[in-house]
This record gives sequence, structure tokens and C-alpha cells, in this order.
Amino acid sequence: MANQLCIVLDFGGQYNQLIARRVRECGVYCEIRRYDTPLSELRALNPTGIIFTGGPNSVYDPESPHIDPAYFELGIPTLGICYGCQLMAYTLGGTVESCEKSEYGKIEITHGEKSLLFAGVPERSTVWMSHTDYVSRLPEGFRTTAFSADCPCAAFEDPARKLYAVQFHPEVTHSVFGKEILHHFLYVVCGFTGDWVMQDFIEQTVSKLRQQIGDKKVILGLSGGVDSSVAAALLSKAVGKQLTCVFVDQGLMRKDEGDFVEETFTRLFDMNFVRVNAQAHFLEKLRGVTDPEQKRKIIGTEFYNVFWDKVRETGTDGFFAQGTIYPDRIESGKGDEAGHGSTAVIKTHHNMVKMPDDIAFAGTIEPLAELFKDEVRRVGEKLGIPRELVWRQPFPGPGLGIRIIGEITEEKVRILQEADAVFRDEIEKSGIAGELSQYFAVLPDVHSVGVMGDHRTYDHLIAIRAVTTDDFMTADWARIPYDVLARISNRLCNEVAHVNRVVFDITSKPPGTVEWE
Repeated sequence: MANQLCIVLDFGGQYNQLIARRVRECGVYCEIRRYDTPLSELRALNPTGIIFTGGPNSVYDPESPHIDPAYFELGIPTLGICYGCQLMAYTLGGTVESCEKSEYGKIEITHGEKSLLFAGVPERSTVWMSHTDYVSRLPEGFRTTAFSADCPCAAFEDPARKLYAVQFHPEVTHSVFGKEILHHFLYVVCGFTGDWVMQDFIEQTVSKLRQQIGDKKVILGLSGGVDSSVAAALLSKAVGKQLTCVFVDQGLMRKDEGDFVEETFTRLFDMNFVRVNAQAHFLEKLRGVTDPEQKRKIIGTEFYNVFWDKVRETGTDGFFAQGTIYPDRIESGKGDEAGHGSTAVIKTHHNMVKMPDDIAFAGTIEPLAELFKDEVRRVGEKLGIPRELVWRQPFPGPGLGIRIIGEITEEKVRILQEADAVFRDEIEKSGIAGELSQYFAVLPDVHSVGVMGDHRTYDHLIAIRAVTTDDFMTADWARIPYDVLARISNRLCNEVAHVNRVVFDITSKPPGTVEWE
């Protein structure tokens, strides 16, 4: 790796990916590794800095994730967050106890001691806390640098050994100066120079792809999503007509989206583009299926079945490419039934889908395997992909298949495509699209009584969903103005056949999720 490296050492925290994303937003290349990565491996990686994540366990539980005390002899600047903060103190001889009063949510802290982490941060600031244990006694050589009303050690440090710890979560946006604190750790404490630049990534990746591929061909399964689209654009820049993109249109995309994808890639990029219109095939496989997980599996499996059939026609004398991104390679694992050993498991998927026995490529290419979604979007923009495709709203892999509750039929797909198009059009016309993180329509398996003209109807209900969020870990329902909601409802009932009622989902995450299934 040519870039300086920051490692996020994962102890099972729900924000492990968010920490890594925040680090990369600071211009620093970052990777997530398991907490039990051997010290010899960490040393060989030669990181400029390491961050310990939070986690759901108690450090004084012998079954919880721990770290070899010899780690602290490596001399690597380290920042401990939440559980990572407690682990640092505990491992070095401090004391961690259960809180008399736990802290959850927004908490005000005060920092008094001069600290590199808090340079330029107001003496009092709001942070995001989530802990039931706390550090009651610091190890030798440490000093407290911040506290709250119920947490005497909200931050502490040993500058001589470049060891820093915060009980709160600087990576979440609720911590008002969290980004500044992370930036100070990376640049002032560790000495990073900020060499993680997207333009450099593109140039380096294109050069590596040309060297790896040589004069061989490449086949990529194009779903029309952001990841596969950007992977296709990178490969096109590298090898041009040696690339064949097979676009499997399963008929569950948004209205006219398949045509938009085809027009974009045949007009802008030098490649061979093959479109397979397979809605009838997918609907037949989904006939009578109502369970959402079964629908997901069928849609995913059949996408590749159709893709492999087309591959057999075109030949396999080259490489197989896919739009795998960094989060795809990180899976959450669980401990035993008592919760012991619960931590995230890092698992690399060089082949996300098992190839049929009769298909053998020269190798697999994943040009985006080190990137997070926001980084993929930035690469896409620099490669000239239209903004409406690069910044399209998050769209589930199974498409509208999981926004149709119950059995999927051709008529239901048509109704939802039309309803979703009307909803999105009205949001964009109203000028509030930029304020929303995601907005879409859902077709629940619900009919209701209505009156249209002089006739009684018994037709479909459409649910509309809009949320605002910074990271999709949590989300709030969007406060769409009443006049906009009125226009949306009026258009849906008047313009979309077989719709006679509209409801607006006002559930936040948690307790709900963004998608319905």
C-alpha cells in the first residue's frame, strides 16, 4: 500500500465502518481489522496510527475481546473510543467499573487540561455517549482531559506514549466537534499527511488494471446500481472494448431506469454493452412467494443464473469483474447465546457468488474493493458518470421486489413504478429533494374502500416514505410540507390506476428501518 495507513481495530462496535469512513473523509487511508489480529501482522502493516472501536461488552468480563498488553510496546499512536477507551485503561492497569448512572445520547463534556485532541474545541461541547461502564481509576502515566457530570474520565491521555482515549463517540455527527477531534489525532498526534486522494486512486487503479488484464477480455455483471456502474467506468477507462458489460434487467427497477442505464453506458463509455430483458423470467420464479428473505434470495440467485447463461454465450477467456466495495467484505459475527465473544468478524469475499463448475475465468477483478460508498460516488463523478446515476438514492439489490409487500406480479410492479415516479417527480419539483436522504413509494398488500366519481372502489393503498440521516445508522422521518403531501396524494390517486389511498410513513429508525422489508 503506497498510502499511509490507519487501522481501525474492531472490538464489535456498531460504528466500526463509520469510524473508518470518517478517517478517510480526513484524507487518510484506513482499513478495519479484527481485534485479535496478531501483533506481528500489525507491525508488518506499519500503520501510522490505530483506533480501537467501541463494543457491547464489559472489559472485566474474561470472555470479552481483549488485546495483548505487548501491543502498547509497539509505539504506535493509538486512540481508544468507548469500549476501546476502557480497554486501554484496563489493559494498562487502570480500573473499569459499572456506572451508577449510565450515559446515553447527547451529553455535555468539559475539557480543562491542554490536550492536542481538543485544540480549538470550546471548553464545553456536546458529544454522543453510549456506555454502562466507566474508567474509575487511570493507569500510571495518564491524565484526565475531559469529564461530564456523570463520567469523571470522559477523555484521558498519555502524550509521552501517544496514547489517547475518549469515552464518547467522535465519529457520529451528534458529537459536535467530533470530526475536529479525529482530525487532531490523525494529523497532530500521528503525523498523517493526507495522501488519500480520489484522483490518485483512479490513476493508480487504471494503471494496475491495464497491467493485470493485459490483452485479455473482461466480463462484468452490471446491475445498474452505483457500485457496478462505477466499476464498469473504471474498467472502460483502463481497457475499453476488452470489457463486456452484461446488464441483466430483472424488470424490478424504477420507471425507465433500465433505458437510462443503457443509454448512459452506450453513449459515454467505450465498451461492449449487452442488455438482457428478463422480467418474465424473474416474475415466474417469484410466483406465489411472499417471504421477503426468500424473495431476496430468488432475485439474487436468478440474476446470476441469467448472467451465467449469457457468459456461456460470450465465452470465458478472460477475467470476471464485479462491483464489490469495502463494506461488502465486512460481515458482523455474533458470540454465543449469552453474548460472550460478540464482535464483528472481518471476512473477505473475493467471489461473492459461487461460479458454476463449467465456468472458469482467469481471475476475479474487484476495482472498488477498498472503497466505501461515498468514495465510490466521488470516483464516479470524476469518471464522468451523470450525477443522477452516481448520486441516485440508495436502492436495494432486489429492487422493487422488496417494496412490494406480498407476492410480486407484473401489475403490482407497474403500479409501484408509476407511483414511485410520481412521488419522486413531485419531491424534485418542490425543491426539497436536497433536504431528504431517501424517499420512495411502497406497495403494501392492502386494499381499501374509496369513492371516485359516483363509484365505490376497492383498490391499492400506496405508502410513501422519506427520511433524513447522516449515516443511515439512525434516521428520522422527513417533515414534508403539507402542501407538497397534498399534491403528491392528489397526483397518485388521479394519475396511477388502481390507487385510491395514500399514507405517509412517520416512523423513525429505530424502531423502524428505512425499507419496509
